[in-house]
Amino acid sequence: MPARMSLVSKIFYALASTTLLASHVAGQSCSNFGTASSSSSCLCPPGFGGSNCSEPACGGTIFDGSSRALATSTSGGFPNLTASGCSCSSGWTGTGCNVCTTSSACQTAWAAVNGNASASAGIAAASGVNDTLVCNTQPTVYAAGEVSCQVNNPTLQSLFPLQSNLNILRTYNGSLSPLQNTSGTLLSPNGSSAAYAQLFYASVEQFACTASPCTQSTSSGTDTWTCSNLQCACFEGTAFCGGVPSLNLNATINSLGGTLTVSCDTSNTCHFQQEVLNGLFGSNGLELQGCIFGECVSQAVIDSTNTNSTSTGSNSSQLSGGVIAGLAVVGALLGAGIIAIIWGLFLQRAARRKPFDGGAAGGISVRWSDVSYFIPSSSALGRSTFSRRGATNGEKTILDGVSGNIGPGMLMAILGPSGAGKTTLVELIAGKAKSGLFTGTITFPPLPAGKRPRVAFVPQTDVLPPFLTVREALIFAASLRLPESLSEERKVAIVDAVIEKLGLEGVAETRIGATDGTGRGISGGEARRVSIGLELVGCPDILVCDEPTSGLDSVSAWRVVSVLKEVARGGGGLFGAIEGEKGNGRGVAVICSVHQPSSRLYHAFDSVMLLSHGRALYSGSGGLAPAQYFKAIRDSEVALANTSEIPEYEEGYNVADYLLEIASVAPVGLFSSSRVMGINANELRDPSASSIADGTDVEALSSRSKPSGSDYATTFLTQFEVLCGREWKIIRRDKTLFFTHVTAAAILGVFCGGLYFHTGITIAGFQSRVGCLFFLGSLTAFSSLSALYNIVEVRPLFVRERSNSYYSPTSWLLSRILFDVLPLRILPTIIVSTITYWMTGLSPEASRFFKFLFIIVLYALAMTLWNFLLATSFRNGGIAILISALSALYQMTYAGFFVHLTSIPPVLRWLQWFCPLKFCLEALSVNEVRSGLMIEDTLQGVPISIAATVIMQMLFGFDLNSYYRDVLVLFAFIAGFGLLLIGVVWYKVRE
Repeated sequence: MPARMSLVSKIFYALASTTLLASHVAGQSCSNFGTASSSSSCLCPPGFGGSNCSEPACGGTIFDGSSRALATSTSGGFPNLTASGCSCSSGWTGTGCNVCTTSSACQTAWAAVNGNASASAGIAAASGVNDTLVCNTQPTVYAAGEVSCQVNNPTLQSLFPLQSNLNILRTYNGSLSPLQNTSGTLLSPNGSSAAYAQLFYASVEQFACTASPCTQSTSSGTDTWTCSNLQCACFEGTAFCGGVPSLNLNATINSLGGTLTVSCDTSNTCHFQQEVLNGLFGSNGLELQGCIFGECVSQAVIDSTNTNSTSTGSNSSQLSGGVIAGLAVVGALLGAGIIAIIWGLFLQRAARRKPFDGGAAGGISVRWSDVSYFIPSSSALGRSTFSRRGATNGEKTILDGVSGNIGPGMLMAILGPSGAGKTTLVELIAGKAKSGLFTGTITFPPLPAGKRPRVAFVPQTDVLPPFLTVREALIFAASLRLPESLSEERKVAIVDAVIEKLGLEGVAETRIGATDGTGRGISGGEARRVSIGLELVGCPDILVCDEPTSGLDSVSAWRVVSVLKEVARGGGGLFGAIEGEKGNGRGVAVICSVHQPSSRLYHAFDSVMLLSHGRALYSGSGGLAPAQYFKAIRDSEVALANTSEIPEYEEGYNVADYLLEIASVAPVGLFSSSRVMGINANELRDPSASSIADGTDVEALSSRSKPSGSDYATTFLTQFEVLCGREWKIIRRDKTLFFTHVTAAAILGVFCGGLYFHTGITIAGFQSRVGCLFFLGSLTAFSSLSALYNIVEVRPLFVRERSNSYYSPTSWLLSRILFDVLPLRILPTIIVSTITYWMTGLSPEASRFFKFLFIIVLYALAMTLWNFLLATSFRNGGIAILISALSALYQMTYAGFFVHLTSIPPVLRWLQWFCPLKFCLEALSVNEVRSGLMIEDTLQGVPISIAATVIMQMLFGFDLNSYYRDVLVLFAFIAGFGLLLIGVVWYKVRE
């Protein structure tokens, strides 16, 4: 038996030991919260007497007052009703015989003491007043009523197995009660409403409580009393208060305070509620059974109250501070969103009303002088054999003093073997961001220095949206790259003109498909022309292509070059071409790096630049001019030294192959200053060329490559609309990911619901409930990994479009969050959570269910943003996935399910505050136990009934009042991850 008591009492005291108040009830001269009278005796609550109100009544009636018989003290030193042989008179019942059962009992008892005096004292005199004394046996109190109940709580009975009873006197208006003038009787401390309660165990009073003032409200047959300033006093030495040292509740009972709520219904059941008791026995507090109600009151009081009274209480409930704070946050966010939308609409409308300034394109030359480019190297490379400057401080030379120019309407080929610097040169001309050091000047006559024209760049790799058709991709580019003041009809006409110019009419309505060959779609040559078309719809002044023919067969390569030549001759001025304006054929300077063109392709280019080891060997006219130039050099060397390292050109040989052969062997003599000057002299034969100064100008390349707000052709709202339109088309056409998420969510919901089907209310069942909540949180964390992969997959497309100033990173992020989070995160999360919730048998209250969903959705959003952040922070998707998986394991460790957080060493315990799953699981658990969940179990043969809050605190250490705090913390995680994500995308996810 002692071992059994020790186990059960440990559970019983788990919460009580943590909720002791700092204040302690002071000693009193009158027991049971009686008050001292002028005669140095005590005024006592009905049913008590003696010099200090410590002796309960023994028989008699409540009207006997100070003359009523009292129970005598036993050998234990406390009055015992049973040992004193107390019995109730006819018509009276309850512990201490204070509860009337019949009206005649009230009338007889009143007449025995007061004779024929009126029992309607306190009622204004009026004719026809019925002052008959009746016994009110309903829970509602009219003046001052008694109630006597049994306390049959299994947990309490396992500790104190004998009978326990609780008496409660509820005084609503003492002046209306016939007891007000009873000798030695106290109904309330100062004439206000009040409640007095006494608990008897084995017929011995254990402790007494009082609270005042009180309010009474009635709703749906339940009478509720809410009283302030609760005080309780334990009678030291009784069974509850030290009589059994191992079960001493003295400190706990004396520390009870705050608000007391007593609710009773017509089923003879009451609930004695207080914060500590609610935590111990559930949200409904200590349940009382077999309650007997009795109030001797004048019929006139009842009639007057029913006729004239208004509501004695309010059924409305006030919003808690947490709810108000949450509503304020939501309201602020909604307000900010509405303001942002209104401002966006204003800017959009202003942009569309702005007069269109024309759209003439082309007619711009490109001139680069003494361009050099260096990148840091892991080891010092020393002075390069082919470098005029040499590399210092471990820098590697990519370009070294390269000069050249091209006029409008010209098609230039930049030739050279791999590693010659072709891609670097065209990227510098196009203004792409580079990480190395750049010197030299790049100008665009006739534009003034510092002003850049519209330069379009086509990279080596075709990065295209696979689920859009060719026409849709071009319209998307036109919608974002053309001014908003240009009508939609003119934009579509430009797209049609581009499609016709590129010869894409046959595949205009065909989906592009995967350009890496993993999916069906258009051919490689068609994809290359689409890439060119995406740049042409912006009506550029200059077009730069990096190896546009690589990977294509000879026919496709020729078609691409033919398109480029046509663009060069009159591809600019597409605006004018649509309107039939004159002068719409202004040429566009087209620069292409070409690796190894065929003879036919080579002769299509107007001018050629040959690079070797970052140096220019030739820059001038195309055709046979380069071969003749090197033949002249070779002849002069043979004449001087009878030998030359330059190979001899054979008639009919592909000039491009001959030039590549020269660039591959690269005789040192070709890099002498005299040869360079010869090249410059060759350049001067072009009428558009001009002399180049010897000095160099260091340009901040990054300043040209970072888009600013003015670099975007459209407003933020238009960007968001167009991006959302594309995302919606992709979701409609690629349903695989969406249906996979939804189907997996439904299957996992059924699996999890079946695993925890109708979980019981035992201690093991409660642990299973929390395990179910933990499983849902962990599932949400791991399922959000697909968000990471999605970002990794679309990152190349975003980088290409951002580098070409299609849209701002913020508008792209918002569209991705909207069309990734809602269909792929929120909806599947709601599906799996809803199925699991109802199959498991969690709280059936609608409010609890929606609060549960709210927490799960917040956590899913936080995890999605976290994976977005990882995907954008690391170029290597494998690293991002590894960190995401490790972070999920970390969260599972610190969630509080596998290990009690207070048992973690302090040096590691602080990590719990960075664990979103901890706050998610805590909020879900608190939401569940706050529904009034009671644990009913048997421990070592002893039945217990205890609030789930106690078990939750014992097993997991969660805070009972943490729900709204956890909501705010999850919002903080969402805001933090979101801000970091925006920062990373703006400053890291770029070329």
